[in-house]
Amino acid sequence: MNIMLVSVTERTREIGVRVAIGARRRDLLMQFLLEAVTLSVAGCLAGALVGAAAAVAVNLVAGMTMVVGLVAVAAAFLIASLLGVFFGLYPARRASRLEPIEAPAYR
Repeated sequence: MNIMLVSVTERTREIGVRVAIGARRRDLLMQFLLEAVTLSVAGCLAGALVGAAAAVAVNLVAGMTMVVGLVAVAAAFLIASLLGVFFGLYPARRASRLEPIEAPAYR
């Protein structure tokens, strides 16, 4: 959520220009929600890869047997993705409600 809030704050001029030339609230909402989904999915993929690599490393170094279950990975991926979208809604709504006249003075 913080990353998305910073993104919205830094791009207020861009948002204001887009609104001034006719972008609808729905367009801005979808833009920032898509960005939130992309960040969430990228974070989920990175986390899954790091977790799998850590399990393989423990298997090799410690001689223990660690199994990464596909259901656990899928559940974690789904929950993290949903949380990313949920916490991306507020910044996306904030961006979509920005008035073009307020954008240059927003900082």
